[in-house]
Amino acid sequence: MDILLVASAFNSLSQRVYAELSDQGHRVEVVLASHGPEAVRAAVRETRPELVIAPMLKTALPEDVWQEHTCLIVHPGPPGDRGPSSLDWSIAEEASRWGVTVLQAEAAMDAGDIWADGSFPVPTVGKSDLYRNEVSDAATAAVLLAVERFVDGSFKPKAQSDPGIAVVWRDFLRQERRRIDWENDSTATVLRKLRGADSQPGVLDELCGREVFLHGGHGEDRLRGRPGALLATRSGAVCRATRDGAVWIPELRPRKNSGDPAPFRRPAASVLAGFPAPPGTGQGTPRHDGGPHWLPEDAAPLELPPERTTWTDIRYRQYGEVGFLSFSFPGGAMSTDQCRRLLAAYRRALTRPTSVLVLGGARDFFSNGIHLNVIEASADPAGESWANLNAMNDLVEAVLRTTDRLVVAALGGNAAAGGVMLALAADHVWCRTGSVLNPHYRRMGLYGSEYWTYTLPRRTGAETAARLTTEALPVSAVTAARIGLVDRLVPVPAQDFAGEVEHLAAALAQAPDLRARIAAKAAARRADDARRPLGEYRRDELARMRAIFFDPRAPYHALRSAFVRKQPSGSANPLATGGAR
Repeated sequence: MDILLVASAFNSLSQRVYAELSDQGHRVEVVLASHGPEAVRAAVRETRPELVIAPMLKTALPEDVWQEHTCLIVHPGPPGDRGPSSLDWSIAEEASRWGVTVLQAEAAMDAGDIWADGSFPVPTVGKSDLYRNEVSDAATAAVLLAVERFVDGSFKPKAQSDPGIAVVWRDFLRQERRRIDWENDSTATVLRKLRGADSQPGVLDELCGREVFLHGGHGEDRLRGRPGALLATRSGAVCRATRDGAVWIPELRPRKNSGDPAPFRRPAASVLAGFPAPPGTGQGTPRHDGGPHWLPEDAAPLELPPERTTWTDIRYRQYGEVGFLSFSFPGGAMSTDQCRRLLAAYRRALTRPTSVLVLGGARDFFSNGIHLNVIEASADPAGESWANLNAMNDLVEAVLRTTDRLVVAALGGNAAAGGVMLALAADHVWCRTGSVLNPHYRRMGLYGSEYWTYTLPRRTGAETAARLTTEALPVSAVTAARIGLVDRLVPVPAQDFAGEVEHLAAALAQAPDLRARIAAKAAARRADDARRPLGEYRRDELARMRAIFFDPRAPYHALRSAFVRKQPSGSANPLATGGAR
């Protein structure tokens, strides 16, 4: 069937719906509603779809489109729920379960007939994590069911006037409702407010006399101070005291009218470093880590005792013969500093007596490659791009050169660009079935690196590798397994992924042929190096990337800026490949 997806952004849910509908044999096109109603009308005229689906929409569909075509809207709330902030309210009101509804577009917002719905538990995670996992699972299942019912032709959607549906209107959740009262709010309340706005829109607050949005929040069990006071930095995050504890905040976003030239999310400590020091702290030389000199740095614990509650973005734990090096970076992006710290942790993990080492293994993003926000905020974006890419290459090379144990990349969530190539450097790639992979760089105007010219063809064959990097389309976990990107699918909910990975890794460590596998891996590494050393792949890739980074006319710079600042760029069709890779 010919299906047109209309989305305000080609985000994680839109990509998953696209990939899974394509897997079922449907011909799917996409148009971005952010380019305006005329772009949507033009796409409808051009594609002549049998069905229009809006997985993520911030503006109304043009009336003539939904009157002339069946248009299904994905609403992130249970049947009868209406309003623009449904998922935010589920966290604010501490719902234990929530839902999604696929309904037919009509004049009144969220009031159309219901084609399908689903429900899911609401774990104690950030809104964006919840959206990419539990919401995405339920929404995709509901969309596929709605499409099946539409194709069948006999299903009659349920009107919301049905007595079994309780209609509830929820207003837009404004900053007044999100604002933190540092003197009176408990740590639990502060964390709930931060979780409900971790990606968008953030929680508006004031630091050092400047208005900023706070993004993300994690509890801290030891540091204490006057409510609202900044206590320390750690790995780019800042710790702030509450009335009964403290919280770590990984990212800040200066308000647009604050005069900051980079009013987008980036590591909190780097934002504070550009603010005036509080009275009494004096002036000094900024620390080597880019944080403000007037805040102490609290060391990040790599191995965390089970009784501790604190935040760190990299952790190591070990059970018998299996080591687990988990990492979780906001948005999946990995800055130069994050890559270097992860490499140091990886090298420490290699000193432990294990036969299997698992990378990742947590829920949500695995990795999306280099950190475009940090690069865009740099005084020298070309130089920072180069440093970041080399740090990412160092990490990938370390994984490729590990020959004394098996390395598993465990993808509990999405991965893209260099993040996919980091996973492919491992011996085994295990992937949750709800994940989406983007094994390409072209949409950012890049050739790519991280040894992709070695690892991608090695797994998929040269022809498929060329197609993946040229077409630059999202790939479902199922398709990734079929073409060789993924070795094992893990069909569990997001909250069960870590436990299932532990079970699978323990079984791998007990495999009777484990030593033979490790020996064969070392022999294959030697043979591959004899044919073409790894250094040659890196040299050739980096030559192409350096030419792009240091060319101010290269499309990469405009594409990066538009992406970071969430501005429309290029075609209204996000599947159009545009310029050269």
